[in-house]
Amino acid sequence: MTELMQCISPIDGSVYVEKPLLSESEAVASVTRARSAQRDWASRSIAERISLVNAGVKRVGEWNEAIVEELAWQMGRPVRYGGEYGGFKERADYMASIAESALAPIEIEDSDQFRRFIQRDPRGVVLVVAPWNYPYMTAINSVAPALIAGNTVILKHASQTPLVGERIVAAFREVGVPDDVLQNVFVSHARTSSLIAARSFDFINFTGSVAGGVAMEQAAAGTFTPVSTELGGKDPGYVTEDADIEAAVDTLIDGAMFNSGQCCCGIERIYVVESLFDDFVERAVAIVSDYKLGNPLEAETTLGPMAHERFADHVRSQTAAAVSAGAKPLINAKDFNDDGGAYLMPQILTNVDHTMDVMREESFGPVVGIMSVRNDEEAIKLMNDSHYGLTASVWTADSERAHDIGNQIETGTVFMNRCDYLDPALCWTGCKDTGSGGGLSEIGYHHLTQPKSFHLKKS
Repeated sequence: MTELMQCISPIDGSVYVEKPLLSESEAVASVTRARSAQRDWASRSIAERISLVNAGVKRVGEWNEAIVEELAWQMGRPVRYGGEYGGFKERADYMASIAESALAPIEIEDSDQFRRFIQRDPRGVVLVVAPWNYPYMTAINSVAPALIAGNTVILKHASQTPLVGERIVAAFREVGVPDDVLQNVFVSHARTSSLIAARSFDFINFTGSVAGGVAMEQAAAGTFTPVSTELGGKDPGYVTEDADIEAAVDTLIDGAMFNSGQCCCGIERIYVVESLFDDFVERAVAIVSDYKLGNPLEAETTLGPMAHERFADHVRSQTAAAVSAGAKPLINAKDFNDDGGAYLMPQILTNVDHTMDVMREESFGPVVGIMSVRNDEEAIKLMNDSHYGLTASVWTADSERAHDIGNQIETGTVFMNRCDYLDPALCWTGCKDTGSGGGLSEIGYHHLTQPKSFHLKKS
């Protein structure tokens, strides 16, 4: 009997997409084809590979109008925001622009006696397991550089966004990327683990939950297959006394609430210096109270449903526990049509502390706690009081101060006066339970390739 994967739309709870999962033999055959195609793909010039990837990215953009509506049906993002093509293209374009220099041999010596250099070889078959919250942008982070570097790619998307992998692969095939070089697969978690344990892949990139990352690493144990992970987050923002408070409130609250709070590097907790605390909270409440929660297909909707009812239930439970422990909710429930299902109202909490999960454990929803702090020292201590470390946002007029604070924060990226953004020129990485590895930038190519050293003694 064929196993099926279903996408339940958060818009109305209907089955939006249903896909058959690959059998064991079909999954193995997919990997075999990818491995057979890799050598020929790598033998093509880097210029040709770049050209084909660029063309595939452009083709995806030509479908953007349809893609935006598909995303609303699959994971609930309002159509008014126009999808992900801007970031999708920005990341692919940057990785293409640096490819030749990033992948060039490192020349050590070329004398009468020796030529010594390090070249970067493709790893082989790369498995990319992409999440549902930003399914196009997270996928292209690895897909584009992996292909440009000469790898073949097997793409596995979350069950909430099954059409995304199909769209990407269809676009790349239309422009001439061979069928077996980039494949989209629907495979169960158990079968994925079996493939990993069988050394089917030469590199694995996983974006998702901590539990999912643990499963990936356990499956790869003893295979020596590199596993790069971006997992949970509890990203903090800190507002100092010399910050531009209007910009800080606008940006941090957007960073907390955009995409219904379902952002890998979204702001989940905010620390504000005492002198600005009341003003910050008042402005934040005014912004959030003006949101429109509703059907993401309607133009006036600014906040759509969460991707699945169970995600909303987690945030409701976490928020209720905080309120029960003394947190003060500031957003009036009467202003929002929270249906008790996937449609979840936004919430701002004060009177919070680090005994509450809402300030220490990932929420991944439209709730944020705001605490008053006395100084940088207290803020740094609180920002580091977390299992996670993806990004941190510092708001100050003094860049040296931001750098000094950033040096003391346990995180992968430090932002000054911005947040919830991924700069493709910088390494995207995390620490602690957020995972390990690094994507994008020149370092991203280092992870997707294997260094090979040459020590040539001349006659």
